[in-house]
This record gives sequence, C-alpha cells and structure tokens, in this order.
Amino acid sequence: MKTIILGAGIIGISTAWHLLERGHEVVVVDRQPDAALETSFANAAQISVSYCEPWANRDAPLKALKWMFDNEAPLLFRPHLDWHQWRWGLQFLAQCNDAAFERNVQQIVALGAYSHAALKDLVSTTGIEYNRLERGIAHFYTDQKSFDAAGHAVELMRKHGVQRRLVSRDELLQIEPAFKAYGDKITGGTYTSTDESGDARVFTQELARRCLERGAQFLYGHDVLRLNKIGDAIDSVAVMARQTSGGGKKDFIVKGDAVVVACGSYSAPLLRTVGVDLPIYPGKGYSATFPLLKPEGAPMVSTIDDGKKIAMSRLGNHLRVAGTIELNGYDLSLDSTLARARCHMLSRRIETILPGVCDTRTPEEGGNPQYWTGLRPATPTNIPFIGQTRVGKLWVNAGHGTLGWTHGAGSGKALAELICGERPAMNFGFLGTEAARAPRAVVAA
Repeated sequence: MKTIILGAGIIGISTAWHLLERGHEVVVVDRQPDAALETSFANAAQISVSYCEPWANRDAPLKALKWMFDNEAPLLFRPHLDWHQWRWGLQFLAQCNDAAFERNVQQIVALGAYSHAALKDLVSTTGIEYNRLERGIAHFYTDQKSFDAAGHAVELMRKHGVQRRLVSRDELLQIEPAFKAYGDKITGGTYTSTDESGDARVFTQELARRCLERGAQFLYGHDVLRLNKIGDAIDSVAVMARQTSGGGKKDFIVKGDAVVVACGSYSAPLLRTVGVDLPIYPGKGYSATFPLLKPEGAPMVSTIDDGKKIAMSRLGNHLRVAGTIELNGYDLSLDSTLARARCHMLSRRIETILPGVCDTRTPEEGGNPQYWTGLRPATPTNIPFIGQTRVGKLWVNAGHGTLGWTHGAGSGKALAELICGERPAMNFGFLGTEAARAPRAVVAA
C-alpha cells in the first residue's frame, strides 16, 4: 500500500515511520528543504503529559476580553473579517464550561500517555539523541490565588492517572535550585517527575533520516497545489517543485492508495478544497533561544512560569523559552510592533527570573537571541483530529495546538494503526469512528 503524507513536521514524520514499520510505501511532501522547519522547529521542547489543560475553561472568556489590548498577554485575540476565525471563536466559547473541560481533559491526557509510551519506544528503537532531559516538568506560581487554584488542576490530573503533585516553594527550589534568586517571588508550584523535554526539531529530522534509510521518498521543496478528487475519493495529489534545475516550474501528479494531511494550521484550507471542513485555526506562538552565559546556573528541569504562561527548557548550552498564543490569522512576522513586544517580553522575563544566566540582550542591545514564531494548529477543544474523513482515501492528522511535540509520536502511531485497520489501545474519539460522535466542536468531515 502506498501512502502520501503531506507535511514533514513531527506529526507527518511520525506517521511515516509507523507506516513504514507496517510495510507501507511512503511518500512525504513538504515545501521546506528539510523536515521540521515550520511549527516543529523551535517549540517549548516539553513532553508535557501532565500540563495539558485545554485553553477553553469557565474563566477563559473574561480573561480573553481583559487581555485583548495587552500586547504581552498570554492569549491574544485579534479580530479579522474572517468567518473561519469567528466560527472558531464561537465554538471555543461553547467549550468554556466545566463539563466540556472535563471531557476534553480526558481525551488529551489519554493521547498524551499513549504518545509518551510511543516516544519511549521510538527512542529505544532508534537511539536518536535530541538533548533529552528526563527531569520532569515543574510549574511555579507567583501569587497565592493562582497557587490555590493549582490544587484543583492537580486533583483533576491525578484523577486521570497523572502523578502531578503540589509542592511548596522550598520543595520547588530543591527540585530546581536555579530559581533561588527569584525564590522570594514564588509562592509554590506543582511537579511531575515523569514528564521530560528535548529538541523536537532535532528528533524529527533524525527520524526523517531513518525513514529515508527505510525507503521513504521525500519531496522536499515541493508545494501541494491541490488534492485531485474523482467521485467520492482522492485520486492523487498535484505538487510542484519550488526550484528546478532548468529554472522553470512544472507541476506533476503523485498517486497513492491513501493521502494523509498533516500540514498543521495549513491543513484546514487544504481540506476545505475537497469539502472537509475542520475547525483548525492558527495560534501564533513565539520562542526565544538564548545562549547560556552561566551554564551552571541554568535550570535542568523544564519549567512553566505561570505569571507569563511561558515554558523554559534546557537544550545543551542554550535555554529555549516559549509561550503566548495570538489568534491573528496566518501572520508569521517577527518585525511588527506587536511581535517585537512579545519577543522582548521573553527576554525581559528570563533576565528577571534567571539574572545573568543567559545572554538575553535584544538585537537592538547588541545581543543575538534566536527569536522564532510558528503557527500552532488549534482546535476549540484542544483535541486534534486524527482519523479518516468522509472523502475516500483521505486521512487527517492535525490540530495539535501547543501539544504537537507531546502528542506527535502517538498520533503518528495511532493513525498508522487506523489506516491498517487496527484499533489504537486508548479511549479517544478518532475521526471517522463511533467515538468521534461524542460531544465536541461541530465539524463536517
């Protein structure tokens, strides 16, 4: 069986690997010159099974209104004359209640646990090195109200089998002494020892190379022009090389027995061209990667700063800091006033928390931070779409939001199992199955 996979991020490459293991012929198409050069490139680096609460909760609408005019807000909604943005927003509001929150958490945790196990199996099988740190994930709070509320999150996660626990300020500083200089601002935190961190780009690119060794064909530097539909099924995919030796550009057809759309935020507009309408909207996220000036003073435990809703992870001699969500269409600019404000916030915050540990100078100050932005493919529920669409031979693996790295290995394995007629061993509403008919955002798939 020949499967065409559109997208070479962590989701697409994981899917390719697991299909190759099951004997499929695989073709991967991506517009970039290598794997993991878009949303998988510079994320927060966390494998966070235990820190996965959906954005939609009872407090989210009021917070979103409060943050609308704050350029440094964790969640920023910038309205456009865009029906898809407004529809997504209305469906998001419909999830902002306790019943939906509980239901969504159950599925997100189930996929996270399944995926973490799949990642461990992959690492054991391949031996890939990617700055992996199995030190857990900590989360610190700087006000008592937020710390008190953390107790409810801990109870919820433990209810779903996640061993997240409350820790005092002193306990948190024992877990990660790097924050001692900021310790008087910390009221307490939570900690999960089983979570981990690592470089998603490095892992994905190494896994792609192993896919190539196993016989996968990669069409890097190729745009997807269209999905060719004949009757009720996809017949082929039209692609075009961005550069050719002769200087001209020519499109050509790739045929297969199945097509997997794993294009992140760009999955939604592509799928709509063949009548599949999924509420996936881009959430612009930012990261900064800082060189370490004092490696001995940098954290080894991946940590979330609740005050600014940012995550920090050690990657060798650098510190990756990432966070914020901006619902602002497909904008990827880093030079706008808004983008600069959000990037500079990351620099200032790290200098406050870890003074003198990183070179946090902005470019204007003579520094060289690696600022980056990517579009997180967000769904109103934070639950990705994994499974078969109502169009024949067309499958989807998209909508992972901020958890693409956390859910990547398991999402690829699960979709490969579904394509091969197997049932993944977890309680999850896969697209095209009876379980998918449980309440969630309304879709036409």
